[in-house]
Amino acid sequence: MKKPGGGKDAPARSGRPSGAGQVKGRPSSAGPSFAVETAAAKITPSRLAAFEILKLVGEGKGHSDELLHLARVNALSPEDRNLATALVMGVLRWQIALDARVRPLLQRPEQRLPEAVAIALRMGAFQLLHMERIPAHAALSESVELCKAAGEPHAAGMVNAVLRKVAAAQAASQSRDVGQPGRTVPLYESAAAFAERLGHPRWLVDRWVAAYGRDAALAICEADQREPSEGVLFAERGGDLPHMDDGSRLVAELAAAAMPDAKRVWDCCAAPGGKTLILARRLRGAELVASDVSARRLTQTGARLRLDPYAERVELVVADASDAREVQGEFDLILCDVSCSGTGTLARNPEIRQRLKVEDLARQTERQTKILSGALARLVPGGRLVYSTCSLEAEECENVVDEVMKKGPWRLFPADGLVGALQDQGVLQGEAGIASAVQGGALRTLPGVHGCDGFFAVVLERI
Repeated sequence: MKKPGGGKDAPARSGRPSGAGQVKGRPSSAGPSFAVETAAAKITPSRLAAFEILKLVGEGKGHSDELLHLARVNALSPEDRNLATALVMGVLRWQIALDARVRPLLQRPEQRLPEAVAIALRMGAFQLLHMERIPAHAALSESVELCKAAGEPHAAGMVNAVLRKVAAAQAASQSRDVGQPGRTVPLYESAAAFAERLGHPRWLVDRWVAAYGRDAALAICEADQREPSEGVLFAERGGDLPHMDDGSRLVAELAAAAMPDAKRVWDCCAAPGGKTLILARRLRGAELVASDVSARRLTQTGARLRLDPYAERVELVVADASDAREVQGEFDLILCDVSCSGTGTLARNPEIRQRLKVEDLARQTERQTKILSGALARLVPGGRLVYSTCSLEAEECENVVDEVMKKGPWRLFPADGLVGALQDQGVLQGEAGIASAVQGGALRTLPGVHGCDGFFAVVLERI
């Protein structure tokens, strides 16, 4: 992501919030009030777009990645688009920490704020704390105007006062730090402390500490707060290779390496299509079927596949992988990359940490078990299946595999040799250190530890 340019902080004189809340008590049919229009005219297009996207995300009406590619955002200037993206992703990544910073400054910290006011405070605090190139006065004044434009003028004074306290505290902290590059930090920081400091739910961090250890949990949290890095694992890039994150590509490359002579291949949860493209490119002699339960997402996948000549032979089928009656026959190789909580991808999908509840994992596990069982039933004897998730949670990974393996003629095919073969072939960079991610025959990458998103993958073979 490019750093936002400083030239776009001058107040814009055009644009109004589409769908923003009106002044209380005013019927929507009357249109925006003069006060709302006046406030909206004082807000830069980038902040207005970011505010509306954050509001939609908070209402569960979209995902940040999709909303940031809407026509309205694409119509912004490059500078405004960069700033809008930085604000949305930054506020979502740091929301827990921002709320913890702001809450003690409220007259009634226990009171729940209207969502529009909370978003205006988060946006202002994020700019003051994390965006040094944004003038403090711009962050303050436009956060106040956002409240007014959203129909919350009574909160404008409070937002102004709270953000001034945040700005003063930040200025004092920076002043103390001048000339102290070796500033003392605590020798030990509890999981609760770094969970809040790095904007993660305490319950989730506690799970990671228990599963992977404190140092790895801290590394995961730190990685989740940075822009995802690319180009760490793979030596081969560009050309006709699909653009995708390294973790997803690693799973697809592992699947292709698991059965290089496969005749029939099924990508049973194919959308958005990047893994299908890797399989089509690596296994050029195979008949390839790509299915997904969502017709809309499969249509988008098809459009993506049509851009690459080597994917022309891929057959697309709308099907639920747990009972894919629409998919014919058996297969030598199946890639089963199931939908999951996504806790290994919080840097890319930061709102997950606000939405996910521990009870959601049981629901995911039930669905994943059905999909894996249904897919394994379509393997020929000697065929292999790669089961994968972008989750760090055992319920969606090891536990699913253990449960399903009790009920059929399956065995684990160790992934160690496949990773080594990918390194020998020059697909994986030898110095990437990914070999350490294979333990007990399964692949488990951790953000901040292995240079990519968090993924789990295991290769199962039908006996």
